[in-house]
Amino acid sequence: MSGKTIYILEDDADVRALYARELKAHGFVIHSFGTIAEFDAALMANEPNLCIIDLSLPDGDALTLLRDTLGKMDIPTIVVSGRGALGDRVLGLDFGADDYLVKPINTIELAARARSLLRRVEKMAASTLPDQLEKVTFADWKADFSRLELTSPNGETEQMSAADARLLKAFVSSPGKVLSRDRLMDLYAEENDAFDRSIDAQVSRLRKKLQDTAKSPKLIRTVYGAGYVFTPQVETTS
Repeated sequence: MSGKTIYILEDDADVRALYARELKAHGFVIHSFGTIAEFDAALMANEPNLCIIDLSLPDGDALTLLRDTLGKMDIPTIVVSGRGALGDRVLGLDFGADDYLVKPINTIELAARARSLLRRVEKMAASTLPDQLEKVTFADWKADFSRLELTSPNGETEQMSAADARLLKAFVSSPGKVLSRDRLMDLYAEENDAFDRSIDAQVSRLRKKLQDTAKSPKLIRTVYGAGYVFTPQVETTS
């Protein structure tokens, strides 16, 4: 992981320095910012390999930044926040965070999470679907992964977050096959119970976009004790 660039968005200078010192010791190149404005300007100039962000900043709430900027740019992101309620954690994951840690944290764990997340990203890049699967249709739905667009059977098109697109792409690449939580965690998450639940939250969010339900699933079926299976036939389009 030596040489990978991490952007830190944290308004407390002492905390920023603490994170930076530990991450630099692991070979990362660190750039730190105290406001969303500073962070956003740097982001537009150069994309980092990973971001570590707090949510409550002096110039706003970083949830919007997480959803509208980092998610669409598909930059791996770890949220480190004092907002530890379950609703806040789920919202952070729903808005596109790949990991969510509650303050106070151990900086050694933070570095380990950063290394793990970057390994998962590299693994996903190595197993990217071929170009012919960038556009697919299933059950009268259309997905364009190159544009992060999802079109419903009635013709309405909406943007997908990068996280939603990755999850849907995993499903359409293996229709009719059970994808276990372990397999999904290999791609998206740490191997612990908190992240096992976050996988469920991501699937739930994707179901909502696809107008599917857990009780009467037509597209994503839960196989209890095993994982999930994508049931419709998938066809590639040009």
